[in-house]
Amino acid sequence: MGGIINILIMNIQRAEKPGNNPEAGPQNFYRTLVRLALPIGLQNLIAFTVNFADNIMVGRLGDLAVSGVFIGNQIHSMVQFITSGVGATLVILATQYWGKQDTKSIRSLTALSLWAALIAGSLFSLVSACFPGAIAGILSNKADVIGAASSYLRIVGLSFVFFTVSQVLIASQRSVEKVRFGMNIALLTLGLNVGLNYCLIFGRLGFPVMGIRGAALATLISRIAECLIAAIYVFGFDRRIGLTLGDLLGDLLGALGKSDRFLAFSMVKYGAPVVAGDFVWAINSFAYTAVVGRFTADIIASFNIAGMMNTLVYIWMSGLATAVGIMTGKLVGSGAGVEEIKPHAYRVQRFFPCVGLATGIFVFLAGDPLISFYKVSPEAIATARQLMLVLALTIPGTAYQMPSLGGLVRAGGNISFVFRNDSIFVFLVVIPLSTAAMALKAPAWLVFLCLKCDQILKCFVAVVVINRFRWIRNLTSR
Repeated sequence: MGGIINILIMNIQRAEKPGNNPEAGPQNFYRTLVRLALPIGLQNLIAFTVNFADNIMVGRLGDLAVSGVFIGNQIHSMVQFITSGVGATLVILATQYWGKQDTKSIRSLTALSLWAALIAGSLFSLVSACFPGAIAGILSNKADVIGAASSYLRIVGLSFVFFTVSQVLIASQRSVEKVRFGMNIALLTLGLNVGLNYCLIFGRLGFPVMGIRGAALATLISRIAECLIAAIYVFGFDRRIGLTLGDLLGDLLGALGKSDRFLAFSMVKYGAPVVAGDFVWAINSFAYTAVVGRFTADIIASFNIAGMMNTLVYIWMSGLATAVGIMTGKLVGSGAGVEEIKPHAYRVQRFFPCVGLATGIFVFLAGDPLISFYKVSPEAIATARQLMLVLALTIPGTAYQMPSLGGLVRAGGNISFVFRNDSIFVFLVVIPLSTAAMALKAPAWLVFLCLKCDQILKCFVAVVVINRFRWIRNLTSR
């Protein structure tokens, strides 16, 4: 372990050596990081607040309602993971083509990604709307929780197809550095969702009292509006990519025919490990819920509260990691060599542990104020505080490994490594440990620690892999 730490220290001390790339200097690095990460992070934060608003408002209805929404939202999490995989593939490839200023290829990649998102979203919407009870029964063995989750999932499941399409459209804009687009759409969606929640959950302004079904309906309407706004802008007003409705059919047929098989092959070749990696995390989330769903309603509610904080932290880190990925992909696509990319990698490794430490302190201090929003039992409050402490201790690991493995290694071209690494930790570490802890009737905080332990362990892998610099690969070479 000491040797690994020494490698990291020796390498990051060389971070201030300038490279030839104009973005290699330290001032430009941090300026570009903030310029990209701030809108992405705010968009993720606003998107998170849509679900957070559901949780807070439904939280006034008690433990059972909170537990039902928690179970129901896990299917949305799975959809989000898969959609993230499609969007991440688009960003990884398109940013490298953006480095070459090849917008024609970006249009084709966007069209292929939209078809993939549309198919996946339609399948999830169909299954969730038609079989909500069966899905909820997998995640919990409590009849009252299953009933509450089913009524929520039956309605909110219809929103999945609209969500997948809008997220790919937002990803297409991110790939060409138009990162404020997603933030603006998310802000509109949040305002609409909160207003509809107020009316439909509690029966305000002449609307009927619908409880958690009202929260689901508010989310559905908001996602439809989000998708329409994104589509109107991308197809009608955006000029940087210039995507048209004709591209959806034309580029798909062209890719399957003979006009540009290379892009379709690239989407499959590089997209498969990205989507598979996110699907692994979807399985991990599914297993997480299946483990937590065996607790009583008050403990499930505490996991839901801690999960809200975990998601808040995740979207903050995800925004930063996405910004690092855009910068890395553009550098690699523009033809930058290893020596030009090294300072960029060193700065990432130096900056993000500091971010993780600050975020961990924030979680520790903000835990009680967040818990106070919920009208839950004293048992749920006590357990939620324990889970918050575990989360605060594991966050520094998340802050280092996520931008390092996702923003450098994956965006830099070695996509399959991240998939393999995630698979090993999920199936050989996280799921076995948490399942064993649950079987041994371990306390909730220990089960949660087993579910989060990979965030620390991955850091040791990241230090070694990144500083060997074998992950830099130009994916646009034909």
